[in-house]
Parts: sequence; structure tokens; C-alpha cells
Amino acid sequence: MTPPPTEIAKLPRLGLGLGLRNTHFDHILTTWPEVDWFEAISENFMDSGGRPRQVIRKVAERYPVVLHGVSLSIGSSDPLNMDYLQRLKHLAQEVQPQWISDHLCWTGVMGLNSHDLLPVPLTEATLDHIAARVHRVQEVLGRPLILENPSTYLNFRENTLSEPEFLRALCDRTDCGLLLDVNNVFVSCFNAESDPVDYFDSFPWARVVQMHLAGHTDCGSHLIDTHDQPVRPEVWALFALAWQRSNGASTLLEWDGNIPAFEVCHGELLKAKAYMNGGFASLTGAPAPLAETRAVSNPVSFLVPDVMAGAVELEKG
Repeated sequence: MTPPPTEIAKLPRLGLGLGLRNTHFDHILTTWPEVDWFEAISENFMDSGGRPRQVIRKVAERYPVVLHGVSLSIGSSDPLNMDYLQRLKHLAQEVQPQWISDHLCWTGVMGLNSHDLLPVPLTEATLDHIAARVHRVQEVLGRPLILENPSTYLNFRENTLSEPEFLRALCDRTDCGLLLDVNNVFVSCFNAESDPVDYFDSFPWARVVQMHLAGHTDCGSHLIDTHDQPVRPEVWALFALAWQRSNGASTLLEWDGNIPAFEVCHGELLKAKAYMNGGFASLTGAPAPLAETRAVSNPVSFLVPDVMAGAVELEKG
């Protein structure tokens, strides 16, 4: 196994964390729950001078915080948005996150935002393009960028590299780190009819800084990454393997749709302890029922409006 670069290797193992969501703000600020760390969606806090910014400042005083973005668009053919990067850097200077992450994807082109995390062709040309942009982002932010494997629903005919091969080469060229979304691996492999254990066997584990867990929606013929229900048994089984191979990387539960009470999210997160201690479930399980509402992949578009609505209410008050 290739040793990770020094800066990546120095990043801490934070334990088990939760996404910082506005529906839980009051609970967190009044009870200060025993959670190891929080991950904040960068865009929800970059432009708000109201309550969201106040909340993340207070949370960062008590807990380790990580910033996780959805709009860097590292794979786009548009120029990097330098204004976005400067605002992200300013937020990072204020809350001192342990690291900053985003996705191996593109979110828009010609100035238009799709509000989704779209896959990139896995080719040498794409690798050259994204590696140059990662170098520039790291220069601006003054720290390694951590990139997440996306959930996908098809493979490009033009692909010449597997996703693990692409990520390994990207890390070697840029010294960036990786956020392994275990649910995304299961969703993408199911949709591509490939084996998630084979994916793990070729993944560059030495670069893994963080892992994500989440629920998905089973549509029978395909899976959709919805983050709106508990983690599926198959994903827990993969997590047990990922925990061993990542040497206990910081792990976070994402729940972004139909968000239940904080205690429910926290209880779901703590299930991870059983798998960290050697538990290993079957790779099969009963399909979770379809949600009553239409399944939305990569739930991104409603995150920012939710939080900003709270900010407007605060200003009116």
C-alpha cells in the first residue's frame, strides 16, 4: 500500500459524526449532545450572516467541524468559480474545519447550476483536466482537498479507467484525500451490475480521510441515493469491511430528506459501533419500501433553500 502524503496522514480520526442540519439546530444548542463531530454543508453557511452562521460558530467552539461542499463542480468545463472559493476560504478561516471536501462530479456548465452531482467520464483527458483544477483549488484554500466518490446510474462508453483507478491516479498527481461514501459504492455497483467488494479491492485506502453512510431508495431495477431513510443492511455490511480497510476513518451519517428527530439520526449513527467491533451482516436484505414522495437523487437543491428560509425568518424577527 502506497503511504499517504504527510498532510493527509496527519488528519485526525474523529470517530462518529452527524450532518449539521437546520432542523436540529435548537436541539444541538440546548442539549449539546454527545456526538464526536459535525459535518456542515459549506453552501448553507457561506453566504448567511444570520442564524446559520451563528450556529456553526457556536458548534465549532465545542465540536470538531468538517466542511462538505456540493457546488465546487471540480469536473466542469467552466472556469473555477474563484469568488466561490474565496467565500469558502473565508468560512474555513472562521470555523477552522478539520478538512474541506466536495465531490468528484460536475454540477453545471455555461453558468447554469443543475443542482445535482453529475458523473464525469473516467478517462485520461478528464484526469488531466480535474488534476489541474484540484491543484488550483488546493493553492487557493491552502490545504488538501478531500473528494467523494459520487453515486452513479450509468457508465460512460468512453470510460477507460475504473472509478478506483481514476481516484488513485488523481490522489497520486495532486496529494488530495478521499471521502469514501459507502452507500454510493453500493448504489453505483448495483446500478452498474458490478461487485462492491471488487470496488473495495482496488480502492486506494491509504488516501481515505472520511467515510459517509446514508440510506437509499430501492426501485427494484435500480437504486437511488436519497439520504431519506435508515442505512440498508447491505451498506452496513460494506461499512464493516470499509472500517477495517480504512483503519477506522472518521465516519458520518447523512440524512437529508424526511429528516427525523435528532435522537433518531443519532441512534442510527450509533449502530455503526456494532460493525466497528467485528459485526458483519449478510450482503442481502429485504428491500426498503418506496418513499411516498418522488425519490430524488443526490438531494442537494433543497438544502440551501431550507436553511436560508430560516435566516430570513430570523431577520424579520
